Amino acid sequence: MSQPDFYHLPKEVRDGLIAARARHQRATGGRLRVQVGDDWYPIRSCDDTGFEVGLDAAPKLRGLVEIHDGPRVVRSALIVAGDPNGDAMRYEFKRVTAARQTAPLDYERDGEAPAGLITVR
Repeated sequence: MSQPDFYHLPKEVRDGLIAARARHQRATGGRLRVQVGDDWYPIRSCDDTGFEVGLDAAPKLRGLVEIHDGPRVVRSALIVAGDPNGDAMRYEFKRVTAARQTAPLDYERDGEAPAGLITVR
């Protein structure tokens, strides 16, 4: 449901939808997940300083991990375990690197260069 349609609903329905989304997020972790070696753990929440994983799902994590949004790598991070926050464990970023979608270039690309070459026979 799009955001404009959401606000035309009655307040009780909106509150029910928000509660259902929150239950789903707690149960499944949404699309975000963290990979440590061959193991995967659902992320409950993520911000610029770290992320939270359910205490029942993850052991004490530390070191280099990858954060995925579905099948796509979003960032690579060096983490340390923080404090438990209710039923979730908070992990803080020591270093975060955004994933690149293309390989880095070994040279400076000219902005005026043609995108391709068309030959005439």
